[in-house]
Amino acid sequence: MFARAFRVRANTNIKGSDRRKLRSDVAAAFPTLSTEQLAELIPNKEELNVIKIYSHKGEAITVYMNHRNPILFEAEKVLYPTVYTLWVYPDLLPAFATWPPVLQKLAGGADLMLPGVVVPSSGLPRVQRGTLCAVTLLGNREYGDKSSPPTLAPLETAKESAGDEEELQGKEPVSSCSPEPEQHVDIRDLSLRDREPCAELLGQEELRENRAAEPAEDASTEDQQEAEDSRTPQEQMDALFNRCFFHALKCKVKKSDLPLLTSTFLGSHMFSCCPAGKQLDIKKSSYKKFSKFLQCMQHQKILQVKELSKGVESIVEVDWKHPDIKAFAVPEGFSSASAAQDSKSEDREQVYHAPEIIPLYGVSTKMIPLFQESGHRKGSILSSSEVRNIIINYVKSNELVDETNKNFVKVNAILCDCLLDKSEQDEISHLKWDELLSRCLERLQPLHQVTFFGQEPVVRKGNVEPIDISIAQRSSNKKVTIIKNLELYGLDPQCVANTLQQKVQASATITPAPGAKDRVQVQIQGNQIHHLAKMLLEEYQLPRKYIQGLEKAPKLGRKK
Repeated sequence: MFARAFRVRANTNIKGSDRRKLRSDVAAAFPTLSTEQLAELIPNKEELNVIKIYSHKGEAITVYMNHRNPILFEAEKVLYPTVYTLWVYPDLLPAFATWPPVLQKLAGGADLMLPGVVVPSSGLPRVQRGTLCAVTLLGNREYGDKSSPPTLAPLETAKESAGDEEELQGKEPVSSCSPEPEQHVDIRDLSLRDREPCAELLGQEELRENRAAEPAEDASTEDQQEAEDSRTPQEQMDALFNRCFFHALKCKVKKSDLPLLTSTFLGSHMFSCCPAGKQLDIKKSSYKKFSKFLQCMQHQKILQVKELSKGVESIVEVDWKHPDIKAFAVPEGFSSASAAQDSKSEDREQVYHAPEIIPLYGVSTKMIPLFQESGHRKGSILSSSEVRNIIINYVKSNELVDETNKNFVKVNAILCDCLLDKSEQDEISHLKWDELLSRCLERLQPLHQVTFFGQEPVVRKGNVEPIDISIAQRSSNKKVTIIKNLELYGLDPQCVANTLQQKVQASATITPAPGAKDRVQVQIQGNQIHHLAKMLLEEYQLPRKYIQGLEKAPKLGRKK
């Protein structure tokens, strides 16, 4: 698993107080371990290594190794046992059993839902929200498939008894398909194992036809509602996304709106099509990311999505003749006339969510000696707080705090090479804490992470480019206001131009941005910075630090 998802950064042996602290943390996290088991898991003298690894998102994960086997890993300050530890201590965590076909889905990233859990005769484990749990296979409580896993005694389940072993060895499970006359058995109530022989006898198609052939008059409104509610929350959210997607394409989006930012399509068009009392949440769907949902629709050739600028995707083409769009029935209360009216007022009704922007830092070649002790190398991505903690730990572990004045740090050879210019190396022997940290941040590679509403974070190189506002002189001494980089903040330049044009009653146009590939700029007559500032700061709630050029607003004349 780690070879696919993570990159190893460092491997060191745990000694002394660190080993004692780890044993204490494990005892607190897993109180069911006895003293002997704890000493066996975290031995006193045998080799015990710690590996620092980093996911593709830059998240730090600590893995503890005993005899070259990973026994524990720590993510976000929470300790988790590995499958190797659970093989040795199978009762360490509450366990839920499932079937082999379900495990294949879990390995692909699916969640374990209640229908996939085998309920033992003793009932399900009592757990609270957030409790660590394990998943085992029916018939064997082993947790993984690495080298030589043990075969552990299976837990007794409600569907298995002492006689089940004979059935599995050769007796045909006829009783599942042929219940006694007085007993009613619905195939939907059978376990996954019980369904397989029935499906072979009846056939999936025959089952579907039989269900479809049930008299419509016997199904009341309550029965239909119950059938609808029988879907998992994930399936219901998938259906809601599909409904709002086709509704938005059929009633909200026009060909002239393309290219359309995917964030605008979700936040403005799809959200407005969501039924009352319901809310779209991509995290609760099977897609998890809105980009994956759109990829699925693109695979069906309903639309086409392109990344017109780095990290910002747009819908560039829609097949309005696609059978799925044509077959979609507009919900009651929406008509073509109302859809047309909505599209005219679309720009005024857009719901915009300002992106979350976090500055990040990459380890540069010059700074490697300072960060390699903490398990980082060139290209490692860190937040400012992580950089601060690494520097503080480095100073303390190397005893560089000045004994006479703890506000100063002694500059050793590594700090000298990494943080001082050549002209300073013979003159500076101490640095204040604040200056030490600021110098470190200045010498790291600047990066930033942008998270748009409903989408996964995107990491970009360099410092974030602000929205640039400038005033240009045109013929006949006329001034125009030019706005650039709106796309970087998830703003649709065409929507901004339309809104601004209506507010100030002046002509606004969209033109290609000079020197920026696949970007456009908004140009509007006159010095409109006052109106633009109010729209960006108050309506769109963008922080002032991400807007450049507001000081060029015209000065208001004094009334005489």
